[in-house]
Amino acid sequence: MAVQSSTAHLTHLELSQKGSVARLRLNRPGRYNALSLELMQELRETLDALAQDAAVHVVILQGAGRGFSAGHDLSEMVGCDAAYYERLFEECTLLMQAIRRMPQPVIAQIHGVATAAGCQLVASCDLAIAARDARFGTPGVKIGLFCSTPMVPLSRAVGRKRAMQMLLTGELIDAPTALDWGLINDVVEPEALDGAADALAAKITGASPRVVGLGKETFYAQVERDEDAAYALTKQVMARNASTSDAQEGMSAFVEKRAPVWPAV
Repeated sequence: MAVQSSTAHLTHLELSQKGSVARLRLNRPGRYNALSLELMQELRETLDALAQDAAVHVVILQGAGRGFSAGHDLSEMVGCDAAYYERLFEECTLLMQAIRRMPQPVIAQIHGVATAAGCQLVASCDLAIAARDARFGTPGVKIGLFCSTPMVPLSRAVGRKRAMQMLLTGELIDAPTALDWGLINDVVEPEALDGAADALAAKITGASPRVVGLGKETFYAQVERDEDAAYALTKQVMARNASTSDAQEGMSAFVEKRAPVWPAV
């Protein structure tokens, strides 16, 4: 695996790979996988390495122990100076943006709780599958630290009114509600969670990784634009895409009723 040398000394993460699917497990179970500065840096650096690995087509992100992630590690945030807080939230922002900018789709696999920056992590992933007993929330308002950075992907995932409800009340929502609101893609029984995430990843890995990466990049580039601007972008992208060897192979394979053989990346 191309990223082995750069991830050989992981402290707060576990990395494994099966075929073209990489699994990243947050590994601070004693702290409910709280996102310390060191964990966020390690996760971002690992995602950046995976982004450059042509052998990895999909990444699944999960948590060890009792839950996905309880958000920032508050024990490391008491009594710090302003420079530390700026560094902490800058690193958090860079992490979330790394997920969006890497070409591979990232699937969040959630059990237990995903709260505050943990909920932000779920909302930042491209897809999400949760166990039926999972819970989601942005409870910072209850401790005097409003979840301002989590609101960015959250409001884009669930809409303004629902995001404001979560942000202002700090109350947790259950997995079926998160599904209904658009925060996650599916709810499964806890014992089926690993298999469901693997199955979703498998549906993606059959496509051309180059085209998947192009599609992900274009999706986020157009989604916040007005309709005219979105079409102005996507029609150009689609015209360029149609000329690629991947598209030509895919269309030929469809016409010839055979499985496509994607060009090497």
